Amino acid sequence: MQSPPHKVPCMQAADEQQLILQAREGDHEAFGCLVERYMKQAYNIAYGFVNNHHDAEETAQEAFIRAYQSMSSFRGEAKFGTWLYRIVMNLSLNRLEQTRKRRERHMDNPDIGKMIAESDHSGEVDVTGHIERALHELPLLQRATVILRHIDGLSTKQVSRILRCSEGTVKTHLFRGLEKMRAKLQYLREDGI
Repeated sequence: MQSPPHKVPCMQAADEQQLILQAREGDHEAFGCLVERYMKQAYNIAYGFVNNHHDAEETAQEAFIRAYQSMSSFRGEAKFGTWLYRIVMNLSLNRLEQTRKRRERHMDNPDIGKMIAESDHSGEVDVTGHIERALHELPLLQRATVILRHIDGLSTKQVSRILRCSEGTVKTHLFRGLEKMRAKLQYLREDGI
């Protein structure tokens, strides 16, 4: 009696191109390996935009569902990660827009508007909270560039593919975003934090 073949863990499985081919043919296990490889980065990118663990988790999961449903249309012109990060970014932006619209509707109610305003300015937070707030005050492309380049550690070239702009534009957004964050966080240095 033969023992069943030993399964190789996802991280040691066939190269990414092989996993993509298998996933395109409907292999759920191969797609599961891709999910395992990219889940943390997908979550981090989503969190960088939505600044909420629950929403980031849902956004990352939705991105993988969309990626799975669209595997047959993935042409491989970009890396799988680049394609996935673009999906995550688009879903994150959609979620932010929905949140903004909900917030605007709530602001029409004076009691809810007051609670939102108070919660936005309640108490002191740690340095991480100050950094996250400064990050989320950046214009969208600057925020996306800082998140992708410095938080997720992607190369300038990878970021340019995700954002569909030149590497020079990525560098400009990155420089301006970091400068704005430094200016916004200057008071921490002055307070000795």
